[in-house]
Amino acid sequence: MPVINRIADFHDEMSVWRRHLHANPELSYQEHQTAKFVADKLLSFGIEVSEGIGGTGVVGVLYGDRTSERSIGLRADMDALAIEERNDFEHRSMNSGVMHACGHDGHTTMLLGAARYLAETRNFSGRVVFIFQPAEEMGGADGGAARMIREGLFAKFHCDEIYGLHNWPGMDVGTFAVKSGPMMASGDSFGIEVTSTGMHAAQPHKGADVVLTAGHIVVALQQISARNTDPLDALVVSATQIHGGDAYNVLPNTVTIRGTVRAFSPNARAAAEPALRRVVDGIALSTGAQCTVTYAQQYPTLVNSNSAAQSAEAAGLSVFNKVETNPPQTMIVEDFAFMLEDRPGCYGWIGNGPDDNGRILHSAWFDFNDEALPFGASYFATVVEQQLQ
Repeated sequence: MPVINRIADFHDEMSVWRRHLHANPELSYQEHQTAKFVADKLLSFGIEVSEGIGGTGVVGVLYGDRTSERSIGLRADMDALAIEERNDFEHRSMNSGVMHACGHDGHTTMLLGAARYLAETRNFSGRVVFIFQPAEEMGGADGGAARMIREGLFAKFHCDEIYGLHNWPGMDVGTFAVKSGPMMASGDSFGIEVTSTGMHAAQPHKGADVVLTAGHIVVALQQISARNTDPLDALVVSATQIHGGDAYNVLPNTVTIRGTVRAFSPNARAAAEPALRRVVDGIALSTGAQCTVTYAQQYPTLVNSNSAAQSAEAAGLSVFNKVETNPPQTMIVEDFAFMLEDRPGCYGWIGNGPDDNGRILHSAWFDFNDEALPFGASYFATVVEQQLQ
C-alpha cells in the first residue's frame, strides 16, 4: 500500500474529522469554530499552537527527534464558500448559505492527519510548521495568505521551504500532479463604469447610449488576448458582470462592467491593463459616453521552485499510485502564490476522483472524497521525513 501504514490505521477517524468540518463550514475570517477544532487537535497531538495569526489562522510547531536549523512549512486552507449546499447526506452543511464547495475541509483534515503521524513518530530533524490559513477564498491582498505574511508568519515561524496541496476533481484518487515553474495563473480584476445622460429608448439621438457602448467594450476586450498579446503567452480577459437599466423603454445613464484578467507571463499581465484602458477610451471616444476604469492586481502567478518541485515529485512517487509531472496549467488562481513569492516551495494537485454528478469545485453538489485523505496526509508526512533527514 503506497500510503503510510500508520496513517491508513486512522483513516476512518480522519473521515470523521472531515465530515464534521464539512457539516460546520465558516466563511473567510469567520473560521472561529474551525480554528478551535484545529487548535484542539494539534494540542492533543502534543504540538505547540499559536492562534490568531492573520485573523483566524492557526500555526502549529513540532520539533523532530534530531536537532537541526532546517524548517519546513506545510499549509492548508480552512474557509468555505457562500453557496447553499444541495446534497442531502448526513454530513451536509448545517449553516445555511455556506458550504465547503472547494474541499478545504479535506485539505485541513489531511494536514491534521500528517501532524498526528509526525507527532507520534518525530522521525525527522529540525522543525515542521503546520499552517492552517483562513480566507483563501477572499484572495488578493485582503486574503489569508497575504495577511498572514504581513502579520509576520515567516518572521515568527521561519520556513526554508513551504508545501501545499489542492484536491482536483477529474483526477483519479491516488494520483498526484506537480510541475516546476508557473502552474496556476495570476488574477486581476477590473471595473468599467459607462455613463451618459439617460434618455427615452425612442429618442436615442439625444445622448450617448451606454448600453451600446458597454456592448462594444465587452466584444472589443477580446482583442487584448487575440491581437495585443504574444500568441505564445496565455491571457484570458473575461467580462463576468454587466449591470444597468431598470425599464424596457428607457436607456439608462449608467452601465457597469466587471471582470477578471488571468495570465502566466509577467509581460502579458503587465500589458493587459494599459491595453484594456486603451480599448475602453477608444470606444468611449467613438460613442460619446464617459468611461471610468478601475483595475486591481489581486493574485500573483503561482510558481513552483525547481528544487521544491523535484522534492515534491520524489515524495509523491513514494506515496501515490501515479504522479503526473507535466500537468496542464490552469487559469484558476490560488493565494498560496503569495507564500511562494516569499519562500521557495511547491503546490500540487491531489486526485479527488470523477468530476461527474456535480463533483466539481465550487459546485453546490461538491463533496471532498474521503478516500483521498490518507494519500494527502502521507504526502505531507513524506515531504517532511524526506527533506528533514
